Amino acid sequence: MQKQFSFSLAPEQLWQAINPWSFYQQGAQFGLINIDLGATAYPETEQRILDEVGSYGRQLGRIGDVLEVLLDHVRLEDLSPQEADAIAILRGQLAAVRKVKERSLPAEGAA
Repeated sequence: MQKQFSFSLAPEQLWQAINPWSFYQQGAQFGLINIDLGATAYPETEQRILDEVGSYGRQLGRIGDVLEVLLDHVRLEDLSPQEADAIAILRGQLAAVRKVKERSLPAEGAA
């Protein structure tokens, strides 16, 4: 008896959630972009944090802002070359994010 070979390019689930407030329960697909909040033991709490505190990007932005302040006030002379490189890469990424925001977001005070 021959074994059958099957291959599918279609997604396993051929449905789409319409209620935007329920996307976190099922995952969400916008065209070719999938949004997955990941595995969490407390999805309701995770969603409340996103709704009430801020998006992951906003939270990471605040952390980046604080890291820049701390890096400006700490001695970095005793770092190994690898540690100095890691900080330089982080500073470069933070600067790149700032440039994208400057190009994309309206100027403060303009509304």
